[in-house]
Amino acid sequence: MIWKIVNFVLFLCAAGGGIYAFWQAVSRRAAYVRLGRQAERVRFDRERFTQWLGHVFGHKRLLQDKRSGIMHAAIFYGFIVVQFGALDIVLKGLFGVHLPLPAYEWFLFSQEVTVFVILAAVLYAGYRRYGEKLPRLKRDRKMSLVLYFIGTLMISVLLTSAFDRVWHGEMFSYKAPIASSIAALLDGFVSAFAGGVLYYAAWWAHLLILLAFLVYVPQSKHFHLLTAPVNLALSRASPPGKLSLIDLDDEQVESFGVGDIEQFTRKQLLDLYACVECGRCTNVCPAAGTGKLLSPMHLIVKLRDHLTEKGAVVTSKSPWVPSFVFPGGGDGASVFRPGGEGDRIGWLGKGVTDIAPTMRRQQEGWLHPHPGARAEEGEVAPSIRETALIGDVMTAEELWACTTCRNCEEQCPVGNEHVDKIIDMRRYLVLTEGSVPTDGARTMQNIERQGNPWGISRSDRSKWLDDLDGVQVPTVREEPEFDYLLFVGSMGSYDNRTRKVTAALVKLLAAAGVRFAILGNEEKNSGDTPRRMGNELLFRECCEANIELFRKYKVRRIVTACPHTYNTLKHEYPEFGLQAEVVHHTELLAELLRAQRLNPAYAVRERATYHDSCYLGRYNGLYDAPRMILQAIPGLELAEMERTRSNAMCCGAGGGLMWQEEKAGKRINIARVEQALEVAPSVIASACPYCLTMMEDGTKMLADGRVAARDVAELLAASVFGLRDMPNEEGTAR
Repeated sequence: MIWKIVNFVLFLCAAGGGIYAFWQAVSRRAAYVRLGRQAERVRFDRERFTQWLGHVFGHKRLLQDKRSGIMHAAIFYGFIVVQFGALDIVLKGLFGVHLPLPAYEWFLFSQEVTVFVILAAVLYAGYRRYGEKLPRLKRDRKMSLVLYFIGTLMISVLLTSAFDRVWHGEMFSYKAPIASSIAALLDGFVSAFAGGVLYYAAWWAHLLILLAFLVYVPQSKHFHLLTAPVNLALSRASPPGKLSLIDLDDEQVESFGVGDIEQFTRKQLLDLYACVECGRCTNVCPAAGTGKLLSPMHLIVKLRDHLTEKGAVVTSKSPWVPSFVFPGGGDGASVFRPGGEGDRIGWLGKGVTDIAPTMRRQQEGWLHPHPGARAEEGEVAPSIRETALIGDVMTAEELWACTTCRNCEEQCPVGNEHVDKIIDMRRYLVLTEGSVPTDGARTMQNIERQGNPWGISRSDRSKWLDDLDGVQVPTVREEPEFDYLLFVGSMGSYDNRTRKVTAALVKLLAAAGVRFAILGNEEKNSGDTPRRMGNELLFRECCEANIELFRKYKVRRIVTACPHTYNTLKHEYPEFGLQAEVVHHTELLAELLRAQRLNPAYAVRERATYHDSCYLGRYNGLYDAPRMILQAIPGLELAEMERTRSNAMCCGAGGGLMWQEEKAGKRINIARVEQALEVAPSVIASACPYCLTMMEDGTKMLADGRVAARDVAELLAASVFGLRDMPNEEGTAR
């Protein structure tokens, strides 16, 4: 009786201390998140709730990698099941009673099966990390600790049950096969009294491991167990990738963009603590895969560690509980000092893409001030108050390497949004510090002066009309009763290659009887490029000038061949007053085919593979319309690449990188063309002028003219009109 009282008192002390330490760790990190700006409130309706259930309990994104997804699901649901067993174990150890469940022995059987499944999943997780050595997974003591926690916790469950059977002399039962087998092995070696002693030893081991794990969770990447469901619930309601507004007229604001961690919103800071460090984002990142410094996972982790360090200083509350377990800390700051072989220009990876060089540079460059962490000899960490977010934590090289393709966000199982953070920091560099790469500065200067990235005269914007061979294209002045405004864009107006796409599109629209008109020389740059490069002011000028023209000419519907322009007009212009329907040229052409207003009668005998534009696919979900057009062309065979649709690799031109030279690693477009060539196409089709340019440059370098790059509108025009600008077999169009 005395032992039961002592045991109960010790239990209350241990459980109370563990729960208190857990609460302290969680509340302190919550205080760090509250340092950020107030985020826009999100309405949680039935549709969002359904999506939330799919991500949290359906493992929607986790199962995109089926092996790791199934492994995680086994541990996730297994842990839910064994919590009932944990309650049962606690009741037995404290009061000698079990849960009042019908068919209790079958409950024990379900517990043993679940424990076995979890142990198998833990072993497989260890194999994935240390056996397969997946490049996206970190390998260090911290990453292994949770496997030890879960593994020993499951073993303690089995031992508790086994010693309980020894103690009470229970016979072998197929409803407790593992525990019964362990008890049978101990029969004759362990007395009933010793069994009771070992039972309580295992019972306390189970309890202490469980409480230690509870305290450890918020102080590790496994904080996502709590933060991920909240993060997914608060995910953006606006279209994917839509950028936030900046109040450029506020005279009280001393800087624009994000130059300090506290200038992020609370939702953006919550992202940092939701990160699982699974590396899925980095694994698909075109920059990381071709040897650039940027790694989306490390971006989140570095920002998280910086927030934790700065939050501890600002709130005067250490994040580590209990503090004696985590020595060090203080006012020192972790800093990023990239170096080593990765700084040399050239491709250092293996295969088409390889994230290993980037992962290595990130791991070696992240220097911690606290004892036990590796640092360069003589390296002195700066004070956290002196640490610059851009410079000491994130480098400009990383920020300018992002193509804004959003595949990182598409793959993230916890709903993290990486691109908006990068753009916010770019905004700080451009608008506050005036720091822009030379190529980017020249591009924005040209847009500001002449309305196009090359700096060609504004009066030459309509010169593409000379390529039309007699097809009449009216301006909005000449044809005020138009149905569609064809927003040609800078690429479609000035770039010699893209002008051929514009010509093909115009001929198709004319043949289908679509009433359309253009703005002519009045058209302005859409502003997408300066906005993605961080120049909100220049974007605003372009946007307002175009909207004024749209209002002047009563524009109701707009069609454009550029996904970047399409995305900006459709999702970002409405905040500034645009009231018009916006469609991409593939949407309109697909509709014209369905209505039989276009007749693709000529065979185009090609084996084509389609490259998905990021701003058409991941940003706007348009995957089927371009493929429907290609499938409607007689003679054309469509072969899909391994990385396609939502997992398609970026061409490397987004985020303003179309106008900047790649100076590190492998060219992204070369890697993408290599992926395309794996399916042996004769044509790489696309639906974006940027992608077309990048694919064509890549084919010239890798295929020596044996593989062509064409916009879907060009291929459709070849079938509708029997064009022979791509000579192939006699009597066919190519």
